[in-house]
Amino acid sequence: MDTHSRSFAKALSWRMTGTIDTIIISLVVTGSVKLAAAIGVTEVFTKSLLYYFHERAWLKIPYGRKTPA
Repeated sequence: MDTHSRSFAKALSWRMTGTIDTIIISLVVTGSVKLAAAIGVTEVFTKSLLYYFHERAWLKIPYGRKTPA
């Protein structure tokens, strides 16, 4: 099992990977470095919030959970 610090480091590296991807796609679509960077920065906050609420919603869904023996 991973330590909390390892899980946190993995989450940060994944978020950075996703943000870089968004910035590159935004740059290709818009042709503007400034606009692509603004989209990437905004995406960090919106996707972090969406992920939090997604996780909280899944806590209420029993699908796939094993009941204690």
